[in-house]
Amino acid sequence: MTIAAYRLVALDCPDPPVLAEFYAGVLGGEVKQYDDDWYDLYVPGGHRISFQRVPDHRPPNWPRADENSQQLHLDFTVQDIEAAEPRLLALGATPLDLDDKGGTRGWRVYADPAGHPFCLCWD
Repeated sequence: MTIAAYRLVALDCPDPPVLAEFYAGVLGGEVKQYDDDWYDLYVPGGHRISFQRVPDHRPPNWPRADENSQQLHLDFTVQDIEAAEPRLLALGATPLDLDDKGGTRGWRVYADPAGHPFCLCWD
């Protein structure tokens, strides 16, 4: 028997509506505003990502772990990395590590507009 059921992932950020729209552009779905400081993205398949305003937000220093370390990151699967990457960059993503070892590594790392690292992965 499980103890709990998954509800959501919440990302701290300086501007929740901007970050919610960024991820809506990446994943699709519907953005809903709870209040000025909290927005939810309901993505296809029933999952939810939330965005919480933190006025003094500092993005993690990826990939460092000695100070202001990455607390978590999101992984997204794509069918065609070469088609997905330009669309992602047009939405405002920043490349962090694009060296996929000639396609053998199976992921590339980016930051969202608030500086959170995330990966595009493929099989």
